Amino acid sequence: MTTTAQPPATPVQPVSPGKPEVPAVPPKVVQRPGDRIFSGSTLAAGILILVTLAAVAIFLVAQSLPAFTADESDIKGDATNFLSYVWPLVFGTVWAAFIALVIAVPLAIMVALFITHYAPRRLAQSLGYVIDLLAAVPSVVYGLWGIGVLAPAVQPVYSWLVENMGWFPLFAGPVSGTGRTILTVGIVLAVMILPIITSLSREIFLQTPKLHEEAALALGATRWEMITIAVLPFGRPGIVSASMLGLGRALGETMAVAMVLSPSLIVSLVLLQSQNPNTIAANIALNFPEAHGVGVNILIASGLILFVITFVVNFISRAIVDRRKAFSGAN
Repeated sequence: MTTTAQPPATPVQPVSPGKPEVPAVPPKVVQRPGDRIFSGSTLAAGILILVTLAAVAIFLVAQSLPAFTADESDIKGDATNFLSYVWPLVFGTVWAAFIALVIAVPLAIMVALFITHYAPRRLAQSLGYVIDLLAAVPSVVYGLWGIGVLAPAVQPVYSWLVENMGWFPLFAGPVSGTGRTILTVGIVLAVMILPIITSLSREIFLQTPKLHEEAALALGATRWEMITIAVLPFGRPGIVSASMLGLGRALGETMAVAMVLSPSLIVSLVLLQSQNPNTIAANIALNFPEAHGVGVNILIASGLILFVITFVVNFISRAIVDRRKAFSGAN
């Protein structure tokens, strides 16, 4: 004998004896005015960001079109077309940001680990405040520090490197007599992006589950082994995100690079010479006041290239973080 499934009974409201049973009516959700205002304002803010980004992209593309067909006489320097003009700038931008990232990321991770797992509470709080304050220092101050303090201090070191390690291609001579080289710019940029990477890494390390850390210590791991087992794997996506934010700051930095560097439109990996590749942002800042006609379009077109570079960097970093999160969730 087969039986058919019966639909669930409709809930009924309790009634007093003698009255018929009445089906229960689900309560009506009432949205408060504050909720409607908040949801509408957040939606408007998200749309405004997209509209602003689209407006910037449209402006850059529209103003850059004359640069791609510019004559050789309209392009500054020895470049014959826009691509040959912008390529050294792209190289200098990426090269300086890469140097800064190589210097800043290990230092920022070590400082963040010291603050979160080694330093006493009072020292950790004070050091955290100092690191956060570094992010508020203007770029001009960093540029003045690079010219007046850092460059004279590192110039003897550069001379020693050229004399003793000049066989290595990156340290080939002749050495700069002022110390204002691409390596000095990389150090200045590293100091500038250090607060961003350190602060974000510190917050990520503080979010590591305490049970994971205590379990590693209970199994006999040392503090450093606990960090390598529990803290760093947990914080790897955050470290990548923090590094990419710092890289974006280094790619777009203008004044510090323009003040410290003695630029030229060359492509060279050498770190200690006086002839250094320039960056896109610094080139725009130095040449825009006297530019006119197609020269303005050429500078705007180089800004479009920088816009594309930063977009690609952010896209790659987001893909890396999402992949790490998916991998961690699968495990």
